[in-house]
Amino acid sequence: MLVTHYTRSMESFDDAESLIRFHEKLLFQRAYPKNPHEVEAAEGLLSGFAEKVAELRDSGADMTPFEEPEVSGIAGTSFAAIFTYPVARWLARAHPDEVEIDWDRHARQARLGSALPRFLPLLEEDALVEAHPPYEEWIAAARGGLGWLVRQLERSGLGYQQQAEVYDSLELPLCWRLGAGPATRSQTRIPVRAIYYHDGPLLKRSDISLDAEVTAPPLPMERVPKREGEALLALARDTSAARYRELYGFTHGDPASVWRTPSERGVDIFLCGVPPERRLPLRAYHAGMMFKNGVPVGYVECLSLFERMEVGFNLYYTFREGETAWLYARLLRLFRQFAGVTCFSIDPYQIGHENEEAIESGAFWFYRKLGFRPVEPGIAKRMDAEERKLKTTPGYRTPARTLRRLAAGSMIYESPGVARGDWDRFAVRNLGLAVNRRMAEKFGGDARRMRRASGEGLALVASLIPDLARWPAADQAALARILRAKKGRDETAYLRLMQKHNRFRSALLALK
Repeated sequence: MLVTHYTRSMESFDDAESLIRFHEKLLFQRAYPKNPHEVEAAEGLLSGFAEKVAELRDSGADMTPFEEPEVSGIAGTSFAAIFTYPVARWLARAHPDEVEIDWDRHARQARLGSALPRFLPLLEEDALVEAHPPYEEWIAAARGGLGWLVRQLERSGLGYQQQAEVYDSLELPLCWRLGAGPATRSQTRIPVRAIYYHDGPLLKRSDISLDAEVTAPPLPMERVPKREGEALLALARDTSAARYRELYGFTHGDPASVWRTPSERGVDIFLCGVPPERRLPLRAYHAGMMFKNGVPVGYVECLSLFERMEVGFNLYYTFREGETAWLYARLLRLFRQFAGVTCFSIDPYQIGHENEEAIESGAFWFYRKLGFRPVEPGIAKRMDAEERKLKTTPGYRTPARTLRRLAAGSMIYESPGVARGDWDRFAVRNLGLAVNRRMAEKFGGDARRMRRASGEGLALVASLIPDLARWPAADQAALARILRAKKGRDETAYLRLMQKHNRFRSALLALK
């Protein structure tokens, strides 16, 4: 039977690579099971995976493959990474017995001499004049470690941003010994009402119509209680850190602004916003995590302005042979419903610019076949030539060098019925550059003077509109409501107000 076969297979593994491959197959099976027996078999074997890793370690096998970002986070393994202060602070509190400073991998110890004396009496005697002070010994004498350092920073009287600057300047590698707990990829789950079993073929990209999906009826959606939101954000932070990742929305997410959508085929989608003090100056920010039968399978980051949303989508390596196109289409349907957006943009990195993983996976064609198009005319012309080759030349595959050229610009998808091309030349960075040119010309490069005169964030951009003072009173009042909504309960209201202000939209798109 299946369990017996798998158990024997596990006993035969004598190297890290084979055991890793087996772990990923089990995890995929747990997310995409065909029947209850496969769930039981996968869960049983994954629950004992830390023991198998320990046996492999005891055999003298090379364990470094377990530290690769593509597979890190397996039960019973450890890895080292440099995290920013917010994530290090989280790990120190959530996993105090599992996370420690990895002194053997610290390559910037000279930086410790300027930061640590404020926390360690008489350290200046050593740090200012000796060539190689034993900082680890000094911290150990104070019975210190990561948690101690975080507490010292919090008690230092420095503001949060200054605490972060001091900590980040140290570039401390942290070692996370994962053990067999729920923070491991082997064990991370959320409760589900029922398992969805795939007793038929998985949905392929060719089975999906993005146009039909984004215009389909609304999906069920509910705001979760704050306590549940805190638990989900904690899980998302752990899940990301175990993969060497940090996502702004998980690190700084607002537990009072978390929504859940049960989305058929065993998929649950959670979206979160960020509190007012963590919001971006212009774009509305949302992040999300996707679960398949309770298993985290990927995350998404969304940056929206008016009806345009930039979507950063990442499916974890293990699950990329699953129903990726269906899941992506379902996400865009949810975003249109949730935020009112109708135009979706993809950054060049997502399709392969300085991202060889996306080149190898052919990400450009994944998005193109769903209905996205390049915004740069030269890239669109090159794409047309490639599409002709693919249709007329049997066995032809786009070379990597061509994929890199195709990935040099953004791609856009406009929902059915939406005008094409309005956002093709837009880049939010250009607004920031225009503000800074005005600061140089009108305020002598003095940011304080400009902020005193014009305000913050979106108000700075509005100050660039040449005829703003001549707008009708109703349009000026509507703009004021938009500015206030940026600090409201969540940013969807901010977007909805923007989407009703055609004059402001036209003025913003005209700015250079």
